Amino acid sequence: MERSCVGILLVLIAALASIHIVHAQDQEGFISLDCGLPTYELSPYIEISSGVSFSSDEKFIQSGNSGRTLEMPKGYSKQYKTLRYFPNGTRNCYNLSVDKGRKYLIRTSFFYGNYDGLDIKPIFDLYLGPNLWATIDLETLVDGTRRDILHIPTSNSLQICLVKSGTTTPLISTLELRPMGNGSYITESGSLELQYWYYLNKTGSRIRYSSDVYDRIWVSFFEKEWTQISTSLEVDNSNNYVPPEDALKNAATPTNASAPLTIAWISENANEQYYLYSHFAEIQELHTNETREFNIVWNGKLYYGPVIPDKLKLTTIQSRSAETCKGGKCSFQLIRTNRSTLPPLLNAFEVYTVIQFPLSETDESDVAAVKDIEATYGLSRLNWQGDPCVPQQLSWDGLNCTSTDVSIPPRITSLNLSSCGLNGPIAVSIQNLTQLENLDLSNNNLTGWLPEFLGNMESLSVINLSGNQLNGTIPKALQREGLKLFVEGNPRLCVSDPCTKPLHKKKVLVPIVSSVASAVFVTAVLVLFLVLRKRHSTAEEGLHLPPRMAMVNGKGGFGFVYHGTVNGLEVAVKVLSQLSTQGYKQFKAEVDLLLRVHHKNLVSLVGYCYEVDHLALVYEFLPNGNLKQHLAGKGDRSAITWGNRLRIAMEAALGLEYLHTGCTPTMVHRDVKTTNILLDEHFRAKLADFGLSKSFQVGEGPHESTVVAGTPGYLDPEYYHSGRLGEKSDVYSFGMVLLEMITNQRVISEKSHITEWVAYKLNRGDISGIMDPNLCGGYDTNSAWRALELAMSCADPHSANRPTMSHVIIEIKECLACENSRVLKNQDLETQETIMRLETSVVPGAR
Repeated sequence: MERSCVGILLVLIAALASIHIVHAQDQEGFISLDCGLPTYELSPYIEISSGVSFSSDEKFIQSGNSGRTLEMPKGYSKQYKTLRYFPNGTRNCYNLSVDKGRKYLIRTSFFYGNYDGLDIKPIFDLYLGPNLWATIDLETLVDGTRRDILHIPTSNSLQICLVKSGTTTPLISTLELRPMGNGSYITESGSLELQYWYYLNKTGSRIRYSSDVYDRIWVSFFEKEWTQISTSLEVDNSNNYVPPEDALKNAATPTNASAPLTIAWISENANEQYYLYSHFAEIQELHTNETREFNIVWNGKLYYGPVIPDKLKLTTIQSRSAETCKGGKCSFQLIRTNRSTLPPLLNAFEVYTVIQFPLSETDESDVAAVKDIEATYGLSRLNWQGDPCVPQQLSWDGLNCTSTDVSIPPRITSLNLSSCGLNGPIAVSIQNLTQLENLDLSNNNLTGWLPEFLGNMESLSVINLSGNQLNGTIPKALQREGLKLFVEGNPRLCVSDPCTKPLHKKKVLVPIVSSVASAVFVTAVLVLFLVLRKRHSTAEEGLHLPPRMAMVNGKGGFGFVYHGTVNGLEVAVKVLSQLSTQGYKQFKAEVDLLLRVHHKNLVSLVGYCYEVDHLALVYEFLPNGNLKQHLAGKGDRSAITWGNRLRIAMEAALGLEYLHTGCTPTMVHRDVKTTNILLDEHFRAKLADFGLSKSFQVGEGPHESTVVAGTPGYLDPEYYHSGRLGEKSDVYSFGMVLLEMITNQRVISEKSHITEWVAYKLNRGDISGIMDPNLCGGYDTNSAWRALELAMSCADPHSANRPTMSHVIIEIKECLACENSRVLKNQDLETQETIMRLETSVVPGAR
């Protein structure tokens, strides 16, 4: 008997689980964020009462800290146990992808719960894009509050921002997004903020998803002057509004059959504009001599009528225009007509207020351009959240914008990134700021040639590039009349053509990239030709190379890599082995890719040689080897600090992000691992080995791959099983790299995969048991936890749950900021201790 009961219980649990799974799968377009929920906890999870699938918010915001409520009233849902709070910065924003022009239900909730133990309830502002939505006052609303709005985004990105308006810290508990159907809730202007979702029932509980396909949260409402009627029959709820059928199976009628059914409330703002939606269905069986007919009256004026509800079928009466309430007293009445034999009836109703959002968002192309510039240079500015230009008091540092008409999208007219530590070439995305008038990139470490596109930007009148490391000549386009160009402090930059003297000081090996034949490339090819004539040599026999190319550097799937020099420039030469499993296809793929990509965190191709079946690639030489050597501390390689590991991870991530978003067509590396992350003389990281990379057109999504390629342990399991390749495959591999950097454990051991080992350790909650012991505890704990959570989210077996590389970069920057803060603090303490020791040592002794 006991066994059979257990069996029945298991079947019931399985059935309930399957129901919740179905609900979760039906939630197409839903975004349900449990704010502050760490990704290492169960995410996503099914909220039991509704079946809605909630997940962590970490992929949607680049700032804020996780908190846990200490006090929570009984009956509150799981998602109110955590929250995200924002002690730093004035404006902190969530970024959600939406369909421009589609109506959405946006829901935010806020619950303090004394998470910080200070019992200081905050007051702050909530913004929708550049516009103020509401002021959240948790000092008054001690049990928390919720805000729901029906809104049509004007771009494909929706930003929900929390703005500090005083001394208290903003917070948020949940953020939800629900796409709505077409043809519903149409207004003359503005968005609709919820006042009431009521269905008329004496004792009903809340009704939401999945009874309501749009996940509106209906609350029961009933007055003592009313009588309840109900039905057990099905009610057809099919129209543009689709209120839940459960709400329509009950209705209220006035107990006094001759009296009107009245709903009244007080409006805090006498000028408030309302939209009303009333839902009717006849749920009683009427005799042939019975009639139910009534008029709808709003504040004493006929609003609509007469209404005769259809039997067991929904009728919705909606406002055609916004209504106001005289003196702030709102009255909605259903009044029986003279020929009606039955009192009026109401099943459910919705009331909204109109909220205007007058400020236009910054031009979409300008926003995309400035975000690309931010990503290219790895900028980490807390202020760069939300709309770049509006509202003006919250605009991004370093930008000026047009602001003549609130109804016209602002344009960026000035960009000042002076003294921001910029590295690499001038970002191509700058040319997309078509209204730019003033550009200041002075006092950075920008390298490369001056791009001609700057001279073709018609609005640009001032360019300050002084104090950089630019080289080459100034294009004629930048010498046009009316353009002020400042370039002093670039020692290798020539004002006019020809520019032979500066270029001979240090020869620049760019023959392949620029497609210009030069003596440098001829020399490189000649040296390689001499190498390749030694056709029958092997590594074991000792390859007879010219003196400058005699040091073996390593071996990979392609072949041997040699260290040499070309005209005094150190290079690495990868020569295809005759026994290589790879070949011309991989050689061509790597050449084709590296001819098109140029990024400071990708290894540069100097040249190549192709002589029948002898193939070689010439790269820049990176003297500090690969990341794996330094993690192991092998030979003369040092075990690197936690701060350096985070910086290297960020640089490698920047290189990957460029492949995923900055190239045309976009690319997937397919072989991201610690041995393919090389370090230059300054320990800057560069991603190498592009022989397995694949190119995709933007927007094409995952691709079928006939041959699955990659390194065991780092290989995306979803890609391995399905053959579907996409950018998230690289994200998985990067997650493995990050775990390796955190733990210094092998990705695959005899017993388990690194993710299994970390998951086991995570359950014990001890970060010290996971971190590389070579670090000797030298790391910020919060930084370590956050990096570990990021690595595990990258390693999610389902690609849809993994972050993008752009989000990965944001997270690593936050980790690095925490670690740098710890280091600076320790340095300050050490300095103070040194001063104290010095002061003590010179104190005169007693005589």
